Amino acid sequence: MSCFGGFNQAENAIGMGIATTFVLLGANIVISLLRKIIPDKVRIPCYIALIASFTVLAEMALEAYAFELYQSLGIFLPLIAVNCIIFARAEMFASKNRTFDSILDALGSGAGFTLALLAIATIREVFGSGSWFGMAIPWLSDNNAAIFTMAPGGFIVFAFLIALVNKLSKGKAIKRKEFGCEGCPSAVACGKVQKQIVGKGCES
Repeated sequence: MSCFGGFNQAENAIGMGIATTFVLLGANIVISLLRKIIPDKVRIPCYIALIASFTVLAEMALEAYAFELYQSLGIFLPLIAVNCIIFARAEMFASKNRTFDSILDALGSGAGFTLALLAIATIREVFGSGSWFGMAIPWLSDNNAAIFTMAPGGFIVFAFLIALVNKLSKGKAIKRKEFGCEGCPSAVACGKVQKQIVGKGCES
């Protein structure tokens, strides 16, 4: 899900992070509880249905109790249902571990996702709007760069943050072997990986 075009306000980033964490937590709990019941051949459709259900619940809750935030997030709310982070944690962790461990995994992943969104949104709001959480920042409020509030600005900020993390971790944050079909949690669904490789990945 591309978040770069829509999140140029810190408040929106926090709201989106909380909504995503709620969906992630609910999906992890249910999938972990049903991991021995869900047949292996239909597990992916089941995961999708569960994740979509919790997404609808989050969307309805925000519409009822935080309507302004609901309007601000717009199309990005229903897109939580196709968030790769949620599906990856369901396939790679919740379906193989106990409920308590899955809860911790969901909370940790949700917190990390929220912090990442907040970091991007903070930079975009500070330099693009000259404010933070709606509070005007002296000088920057009159000398801001509008490009940071646009979609290209989001990608620029994201690129610089990735470069910074890579620099601080000396290149260990992203490994070449992590990219490709073999490491993708959707490999079984898309069928681009040979059955032998998929089988080994599932066993591990």
